[in-house]
Amino acid sequence: MMTMTRLRMAFVVMMCWAWCLAGTAQVKMAAQGTATQLSVGGKPMLLLGGELSNSAATSVDDIDEVMPRMKALGLNTVLVPVCWDLLEPVEGQFDFTLTDRTIDQARQCGLKVVLLWFGAWKNSMSCYAPLWFKEDTKRFPRSMTRTGKPLEIASAFSANVLQADKRAFLQLMRHLAEKDGQENTVLMVQVENEIGMLEDARDHSAVADKLFAGAVPGELIAFLQRNKKQLHPWLSERLGDGKQVAKGNTWQQVFGSDLFADEIFMAYHYARYVEQLASEARAIYDLPLYVNAAMNSRGRKPGEYPSAGPLAHLIDIWHCGAPSIDLLAPDLYDTGFKGWVAQYKLHNNPLFIPECRLNDEAAAKALYVYGEYDAIGFCPFSIDKTEKAYTDQLSKAYDLLHQLEPVLLKHQGQGHTYGLLFDKEDQRRVVNDGDVVLTCSHTCTLGWDGRYRNADQWPTTGGIVVRLSEKEYLIAGTGIVVAFAKDTEAAQQQQRQLGEDGFAEKGNSDKADEARFKGKRIGIGFVDEVKVDANGKFSYVRRDNGDQDHQGRHARIDMDCWRILHVKLYEY
Repeated sequence: MMTMTRLRMAFVVMMCWAWCLAGTAQVKMAAQGTATQLSVGGKPMLLLGGELSNSAATSVDDIDEVMPRMKALGLNTVLVPVCWDLLEPVEGQFDFTLTDRTIDQARQCGLKVVLLWFGAWKNSMSCYAPLWFKEDTKRFPRSMTRTGKPLEIASAFSANVLQADKRAFLQLMRHLAEKDGQENTVLMVQVENEIGMLEDARDHSAVADKLFAGAVPGELIAFLQRNKKQLHPWLSERLGDGKQVAKGNTWQQVFGSDLFADEIFMAYHYARYVEQLASEARAIYDLPLYVNAAMNSRGRKPGEYPSAGPLAHLIDIWHCGAPSIDLLAPDLYDTGFKGWVAQYKLHNNPLFIPECRLNDEAAAKALYVYGEYDAIGFCPFSIDKTEKAYTDQLSKAYDLLHQLEPVLLKHQGQGHTYGLLFDKEDQRRVVNDGDVVLTCSHTCTLGWDGRYRNADQWPTTGGIVVRLSEKEYLIAGTGIVVAFAKDTEAAQQQQRQLGEDGFAEKGNSDKADEARFKGKRIGIGFVDEVKVDANGKFSYVRRDNGDQDHQGRHARIDMDCWRILHVKLYEY
């Protein structure tokens, strides 16, 4: 029998082991080919998410009501704000009631959570700081415009601001380690929200002006010199031959004297601020961390948009200043979706979309980013407040993605997954996949749907194509058509204009047929609608033949349908 002393020693060892385990998250970023995946306990996952509206988790009743609804919509992850003013209503006194309720409800509903730290800044402003912080502007100073106007934006150059914000954030991370270190309900934490200066490109307080007049920090100079061949094209062009990137040179000597030089200066100092939160947080509880960005859209200048946030053209400045941040993420509400996401899927930045507009295009966009850019996650904003027609579409897309998850995770980063996103202005995409050419189109290009024959706009449609093996594909989505040809065959073909019956219009002959055909052709062996189980195995639903595959001419998923097709090709 153990002596009392030995029992005490065993208890101490056990408690120390439990404490260490609590502080070691099993959530990691892991590379697979050209992709980066989020893994939990060694198992990768796709974040099929949605972000709650800002006030949706500000009471226990709110949380109890909203979390089951999110599960019913088909989400597996919910993005939930943690508001500094509610976490620390009295300076030095912390209340984790709402955070704990969020985690408990998520576990009960079988959901994961990403927490959003609304600390010193939210949408640039300091609106979520506690009242004791807001009222004491002497201790917690504000940013200033060049005309001396104080802003409702806490100064990133104030040690007091940093220490107050960091103290609360680190208390949150300590609490997460204790509350969730073994179950890993919380997958990531967003540090601040849409950091950026408004009304001016940078802070013009006395402290900021003094730093701007001084030398660029040596670590940034060294970073630019070390990475000069890999810098973002915008920054590389701005630096020119790079001779001015030298120790001891001022910000204006290195970057110029316009608003964009001001923005670079501010971006570096915002990033350094974030790094001081992030590096200490990870020493406490090593969860993945990210920072989100409001876009520099519509031709606006720094300060007209939130200047100096983690924007694509500033990505190198942020990587230098905040190396403890795993990814920089775009919040997408403007047009030009394809162009925006292309800017954020970089060799040094995986794509995660923590916010986007939830409308009739969102479901197709979700399919596109997972197929085209190996996205970690997609999370439309204010999902708890959006009309049912849009959430219903998203649920259908998420149902497909949930089924496709084991297939996508297996093939991510290998160069054999493709995203489709179509409307009337962007109708078609040609994919060259080895010796197979896939012509992917909006279903309205067939001309069979009388509703849209003369319409000014077509519904946004989209999908995913995955090459499973040679001459074998999986196609999922809505409103898409995929035709197949051998590369030599495609080179001899011209696109025919088809009539309503699917045959060529009168007089629309293909003159390429006059030349003798060379080589082989691709045919469709079968097109089967399938379901996919958690192990990536297919179960047969029905065969698409005859009219459904246009007598072997294509694979098709009509608009308003959400399906997965298994296609096997052959040569003849």
